[in-house]
Amino acid sequence: MTCKQMGGPCDAPFHGNSADDVIKAQDAHLKEAVAGGDEGHKDALKAMQGRWKNPVGGMRWYMKTKKDFSALPES
Repeated sequence: MTCKQMGGPCDAPFHGNSADDVIKAQDAHLKEAVAGGDEGHKDALKAMQGRWKNPVGGMRWYMKTKKDFSALPES
């Protein structure tokens, strides 16, 4: 999956054996990008950090991401 597919601003690819693996990779990517001064990732990082303050919305995003991951072809 890409950063953009999970709500981020870029096409950085993330690979993993599960949706949780790619979610963790995107979380790390967002933190690193913002720490490095990339303002384009700031909104996505804020959304990621606030996702679990709204459990219903956070779970909706999580389930959609898992579904999207499952729909991808294995490579």
